[in-house]
This record gives sequence, C-alpha cells and structure tokens, in this order.
Amino acid sequence: MLPVVLNVVYAVLLVAISPWLAYRRLAQRKPVAGLWDKLTGRIVRRHPERPCVWFHAVSVGEVLQLQSLVAEFAAAHPEYEVLITTTTGTGFDVARQRFPQHTIAYWPFDFSWAVTQALTSVSPALVVLVELELWPNFLLAARRLHVPVVMVNGRIGAKSHRGYRRLKWLWRRVLPGLTACGVQNERYADRLIDLGVPREQIAVTGNIKYDRVQSDRRNVRTEELRRAFGLGGGEVIFIAGSTQEPEEQYALDTWERLRAEFPALRLVLVPRHKERFDDVAQIVRARGLPLLRRSESSAVPQPSALGPQSVLLLDTLGELAACWGLADIAFVGGSLTNRGGQNMLEPAGYGAAVLFGPNTWNFQEIVEQLLVRDAAIVVRDAAELCETVRRLLGDPNERQRRGDEARLFVLTQQGATARTLQLLESALTSRSAPRRAA
Repeated sequence: MLPVVLNVVYAVLLVAISPWLAYRRLAQRKPVAGLWDKLTGRIVRRHPERPCVWFHAVSVGEVLQLQSLVAEFAAAHPEYEVLITTTTGTGFDVARQRFPQHTIAYWPFDFSWAVTQALTSVSPALVVLVELELWPNFLLAARRLHVPVVMVNGRIGAKSHRGYRRLKWLWRRVLPGLTACGVQNERYADRLIDLGVPREQIAVTGNIKYDRVQSDRRNVRTEELRRAFGLGGGEVIFIAGSTQEPEEQYALDTWERLRAEFPALRLVLVPRHKERFDDVAQIVRARGLPLLRRSESSAVPQPSALGPQSVLLLDTLGELAACWGLADIAFVGGSLTNRGGQNMLEPAGYGAAVLFGPNTWNFQEIVEQLLVRDAAIVVRDAAELCETVRRLLGDPNERQRRGDEARLFVLTQQGATARTLQLLESALTSRSAPRRAA
C-alpha cells in the first residue's frame, strides 16, 4: 500500500512542477537529463553475465568522492561489473569522464515501477548509496527483492534532520531495510538512529572526502592548468570556485579594487554549474576585461603573455579539484548564497588560505574543524571578502600559517576509504551465499 501512496504523491508533485519543466525545456533549453530512463528505470549493463555492484552518486561532488573507493573495490574484485548512477546531467558527464571503464546510467525516479524495473534488470549483488540518498520506494523494493543496500560516507545535517523528522513515521518503516550505514561521525549516527536506523547497522567510518584530497601542488593535472593559463611562478593566485550568482561579481570587485595595489594578483573564476559558463564570461567582458577561457586554451600561452589584466575562467568539468592547487587564496562559493556551501577540503589540502561565507551548513563539521584550528576565515559579505583578501595579500606569513594548518588537518583525517571497503566486504560476504544459490 505504501508504494502506491508514494506513487500518487510523486505524480502530484510531478504535475505541479511540469510548467516549470516545460519552461526549462522550451525557453531555457535545459531538458531533464535522462528523463525517459529515469521514468522507466531503464539501465543497460555492459556485462550482464557478471555479478554487479551498483554505486549511486547524486552529482559531481559525490561522483568525485567515489574515485578512490571504486578504484580500490574494482582492484580487489575484478569479477564484479561496477555500475555507477547519477541524478544530474553534469554528474553523468563527469562520471563518464572519470569512469570510462565502468557502466554509467541515470538513477530512476522513485516511482515503484521504475525502481523495480531498475533493480530487476541490474540484479545487483549490492547497492552502495553515497551520503544521504534515501528514497522510500527504492529501499522498499530492494528489501522485497532481497538486495542489500549500504550507505557510505553518510551525513545528515541539523536542517535535513529536522525535515526528515516530519516524516518520521515513514522513515521508521523504510530505514531498517538498510543493510549497513557507514557515517562520517557520531553526530550523524545519532540523527539516523533517531529516524529509525537500528544502532547495530551503523558504523562510524569517517569521511572518504579526506582520502581523495590531493596535497601535491606539482601534480600533473595542476601543472597542465598552470601552463594552459600561462601562469609563471611569481603570481599570487586568487581562485573563486564553485561560485553562484552573484559571487563571481564579488570576486571581480575584489580583484579590480586590489590589482593596482598588488600587481601580481591573478583571478581565476570557476562557476559551480556549466550552464553559467557563458554568462560569467559575458559578465567579465561587460566590464571591459580581457578573458582567457580554459575551453579555448588549446594553444599554450607563455607565462604572463596575456598580462596581469586577464581574468581566467575554468569552464570545463572535473578540473576544479586540480585547479585549487594553483590557489594562494581560495574562496569557496555557494556560501554567500543559500546553497549551503561547497567542498572546502580540496583547497585546504593544497595549503591555500581558505575563505568562505557564513552559509556552510552542508559542511558543518568540516567548517567547525577548520575554524577551531584557525585554518579558515568566514567572510560575511562582499566588502569583507575584499578586505580579507587585502589583508592576506599584505601578510604572506598569515597566508602561509593558515594554509599549513588547513593542509595538516586534512592529512590527519585520512583512512575512511579502507574502513568503508571493510563495510562493503562484510555486506557482500553476508549475502553472497544466498544470492549465488538463488
């Protein structure tokens, strides 16, 4: 009965937002990525003759988190086909780039027929959900079909917890179907227990984001970006990454106000969404500033050939992690808007002086740990961003000290991938005999 009720609720919501979807499709030319596959649960495996483990990552950030986990799992279990699903189009594109050897598909909508079709056609030995991807019909169908489901790198912030608690009656029926939950810390464990996950199914494994964080600024991909942008060695690089409107404007204002005082200062903009690449380029050109786009940098410029007046725009997918390795000062976007912040571990791992706005509830624990170590700075508005960058430019010792503390914090937190792999091994071992018999 519950799946039918959920189907009705989803259908009503879909009808309600259909005018907006039509507007996006016709006026903005932004169709829903993989719409037919999501509605029908269509997933085509490359190697249906092999057992399969299904990893699900919502979008780009979660896809990138999977890199070390999937690589180590595939190396330990070459007999398994690895399926990776995403929800967003950008996540799908990055997954195809990063995992060309594995099967990539779209996650089905949570209609009972779609999730049942997906699970039946894939017939996974195990489903691995990254962070808090909990969909009631999918979990109910997995339990009905005896498919083990494991959450990894689980987290649930205070705001999300309050929202989930409003439907506590639902989650108490659904969440016990999870085979195991690997969570980042005890706080998240307690919140999931409150929602209905049995305590014995939860393990605190840490945050796998730390394990994939690069700390060597001389890595191949960062050096490639340095050459593509024509950077030599004497510049001071200010990167505003994972930005949303109007954060690029704030970064441009800061750079334009400070570049006369600090001639070596260079600015790199990295919008969060690919749909805004052209818009941000237009914003830069409207100010009369020269612009170099990464997508147009096929010919390698000589260091500083474009002059210190050029704004650099990283308008390609999957390169932000390497680009942070160029940063002396890093502003992490989505934090002066209502987005809840973006991943600040990557610039921290490289030892950049890390800045972000006050709206970082998506990364609350990481923010708390960085701030208590004096390894990051909160800037509350555009004016404070400018003044903080000015102070750091004028005090290289403070810049270095904060960067060193941030890098040390990241390095001391690593090891979660190994603990997560043990969790997956246990889930596979406990279910392998009955599944093979079946």
